[in-house]
Amino acid sequence: MVSPIPGVPGAWSLSMPVHEDLRGQVWSWFQSSQTDRLRPALTPLRAAVTVSRRGALRGIKYCDGAKYVSCLAGRVLEVVLDLREGSPGFGRPHVLQMRGGEGTALHLPAGVGHACLALTDGTVVAYLHESPAGTPPEASVHPLDPALGIPWPQELSPVLSDGDAAAPSLAAARELGLLPRFQPAPQGTGTDHQ
Repeated sequence: MVSPIPGVPGAWSLSMPVHEDLRGQVWSWFQSSQTDRLRPALTPLRAAVTVSRRGALRGIKYCDGAKYVSCLAGRVLEVVLDLREGSPGFGRPHVLQMRGGEGTALHLPAGVGHACLALTDGTVVAYLHESPAGTPPEASVHPLDPALGIPWPQELSPVLSDGDAAAPSLAAARELGLLPRFQPAPQGTGTDHQ
């Protein structure tokens, strides 16, 4: 099942079937048959995996290309933030939880920021990127910017990388001209998933 993320044009939440038996579980965390009909379509150039301890906070970043994200193990709080100036959902965070074994994923277009907070030790998140390895993010926004109003769990002390800790607020990134412009999709390029 594919569902649009409200207010974030081109961003989708996907749910893949999970099969269980006596041995455990199996699911396809990515299926091109699901994503090929989405616009913008995803053409991955690389895959990456993060393994995080509880409290690890990664992002908010976007690269110049689409991204596909799925939690393979553990539990993660995902934040989707439209960083495209002029977008109907600009600056409004969308928060959801993903768990390993649920078969859920996110499909995010270029310009849409993403952050994740590991809620358990050993949280594994897999990514497909359209940007080649070594491409720096084109925009980074501080994940703890109070103006964003992201409801991070109060019981966790977030652990940030030096780069994420030094990222500007959304207002500062906008003032510095670091954010992309929203490009509306041409008519008829939505999805036939409903």
